[in-house]
Amino acid sequence: MLTALAWLSLMPMVATAAPLPTQSPPVETVAATETVQLAQQQAAIVRQQEIRSLPGNLDAVPVFNSNSPELVQEEGILLSTFPRDGMAADDAHLDFAFEGRFDIFAHHVARGLHAGDRRTLFMGTVVYNPTDEPVNLEVLQGVSYLSQEAPFRDLPAYVANPVGQVFAGPGSRTVTDILQGRHQNQWPEVVSIPPRQAYLLMNAPIPLRRLPIATDATLPPGLPLPGEAIQAIPVALASSETPLTSAANQPLPSNGRSALLYLNSSGRVYVANLAMYAPRNSQGQERAPTLREWLNLLTTGGLAGPRDIAPTNPDTYNFGQFYYGRVAGVAQGSQWRAFATDGPSSTRLTIPAVGQAFSYVISTVDRNTLGTGQIQSAPMLARYDDTAYRAHGNYGIHYAVAFPLYNPTDSSQTVVLKLQTPLQDENLTAALRFRNPPDDRIFFRGTVRIRYPNGLGLMQSRYIHVVQRRGQEGEPLLQFRIPAGVQRLVEVELIYPPDATPPQVLTLTTLGDPDVIEANVRP
Repeated sequence: MLTALAWLSLMPMVATAAPLPTQSPPVETVAATETVQLAQQQAAIVRQQEIRSLPGNLDAVPVFNSNSPELVQEEGILLSTFPRDGMAADDAHLDFAFEGRFDIFAHHVARGLHAGDRRTLFMGTVVYNPTDEPVNLEVLQGVSYLSQEAPFRDLPAYVANPVGQVFAGPGSRTVTDILQGRHQNQWPEVVSIPPRQAYLLMNAPIPLRRLPIATDATLPPGLPLPGEAIQAIPVALASSETPLTSAANQPLPSNGRSALLYLNSSGRVYVANLAMYAPRNSQGQERAPTLREWLNLLTTGGLAGPRDIAPTNPDTYNFGQFYYGRVAGVAQGSQWRAFATDGPSSTRLTIPAVGQAFSYVISTVDRNTLGTGQIQSAPMLARYDDTAYRAHGNYGIHYAVAFPLYNPTDSSQTVVLKLQTPLQDENLTAALRFRNPPDDRIFFRGTVRIRYPNGLGLMQSRYIHVVQRRGQEGEPLLQFRIPAGVQRLVEVELIYPPDATPPQVLTLTTLGDPDVIEANVRP
């Protein structure tokens, strides 16, 4: 049986500097009258076309998915897969061991309790080896950003993003870096965790003020945090009823952090993600928590708060409002690979007839499959009772879709590829609905990779950062010519970003323009 004493072994931590924060994310507001005026000016658009399920399926890689509560104002356990034995709060531990390949995805926002709240919330991720042998933990790839390092910029719909310098929010920047193969060197390539000992994988600050030091996700335990003196906050103020603004109608300070890590363990490990306000040193200055403090919170604490709205059970739902909930648990599936063809025995995908189109759905969820009936949300292997029944949105999941496009006609054809965000409609099975102009609310912000043949048939890659609003048809990401009787491979990759709202579609349209002689890529 595991005991708290077995975990109290401090492991050395080495932190490296991360880029200093650049600017705080702006707060966007839209007056109700403006929203009404926009709705009155919008034109409804219905595109008659075939809507297809996405071939393939999720792999079996387990994902430690920590996203509930998204908004954190009460310290405690965000997600723990530790056994329940010896723990103060049985319901806070899911008793799930990882071994081999697994991912860690985390996305949380710290928000102050009043306009003057400038504390620092820490997110700590602990990995424990319950076995009698050392376990090697490999960090294959890892990226984490704060909102301060990735502000929500007002970007055009399409921007070339070859080196990852275009982003809108920490989720967008994190998944862009992962997609482009970057790895932050703040994590070691491999760490050996001794038998029945714990390792502090992340010691990540989410400050409500700008810190004059590097804010990477592995701050050394005990590191002092410079900055202004902070007034103590009465515990009674911590409530799920905390508004977005203070009593004086001032915006509450907030900051978010996204993290995505690809890991591999040589043996069984348990993982926990926790939230703690920065302890203070003898001078009253904030400092980074120690592993011992994290383990004490793990063994004696309860779930962090305030809790999100409990989800609706999709298997028993009959009527009324449907709540998806947010995810806190172990999801099954890190990557979805799709090879879209004319059928199971085919190796090619015939392009649409001239003037026609078809679409493949991306990140569909319960009650929003765009008429296909396909739910792509990852199943949950373990979850808390008040969190999502499935990993709705598939945040952090890598989609890799291949289109072996074939032109069966006796003349060259021009094909266009779009990413689109149609309106929800389960009644349409052969059409998509859009609005012109689209709604103001952004539903997708992230980077898409496209591999395609140029005029000489040689494969080349482009990265494009896409921002789309609800009901937006989108512009061509790719437009290219396929000669008569020829097959051309086009590949699309994206990691579904946090802060996006599913679903989207990938749409292929044949224009039949013989004048286009080489691929044109947006922008």
